Amino acid sequence: MKVILLNGSPRPNGCTARALQEVAETLEKEGVETEIIQVGNQPARGCVACGNCRKTGQCVFDDVVNRIAPKFREADGLVVGSPVYYAGANGTLLSVLDRLFYSTPFPKTMKVGAGVFSSRRAGSTSAFDEINKYFTICGMPIASSTYWNEVHGYTADDVEKDAEGLQTMRNLARNMAFLMKSIALGKEQFGLPQPQKTEFTSFCDGL
Repeated sequence: MKVILLNGSPRPNGCTARALQEVAETLEKEGVETEIIQVGNQPARGCVACGNCRKTGQCVFDDVVNRIAPKFREADGLVVGSPVYYAGANGTLLSVLDRLFYSTPFPKTMKVGAGVFSSRRAGSTSAFDEINKYFTICGMPIASSTYWNEVHGYTADDVEKDAEGLQTMRNLARNMAFLMKSIALGKEQFGLPQPQKTEFTSFCDGL
């Protein structure tokens, strides 16, 4: 069982990294393999709607997105970490997620998702909602914790003093591990739910 964690901060050792480290260490204690991937400082552009991925199964821009894709395919869970800028997630991270979710043809149903956020003071909950939408459009259950998945501080040293925030990260990891293990048992006994994909309403009649 494996979880990949995306660090959407341009700082590989900043506040977001500290939160993800706490999640990863707790997951490892729960018997889950983890890998943290740095994406916030990568030269990744947004989707240009070229449609090439529908023909080749990967994004036309061969960058960090195509390197993450096979890891995402094999993973049981995905944690997305981001600093909060103007009450939203890092723009580079959003570009990566747009292309990662759109260009990958493999099913994501029942992979467990979680967002983790760092802010100096506020704005985390709106960024939290922003990231969760990637999971909910793909049939991915969202792991929750005992508070919103956020830590506070201006530096990684500040985050060390956020006892409640780090506790929230540990509780998130335990809940995520339990959910993934439960889904694995359910898959073995019942199989995964098979979604219907026959309707595509584009309101072409102008309504």
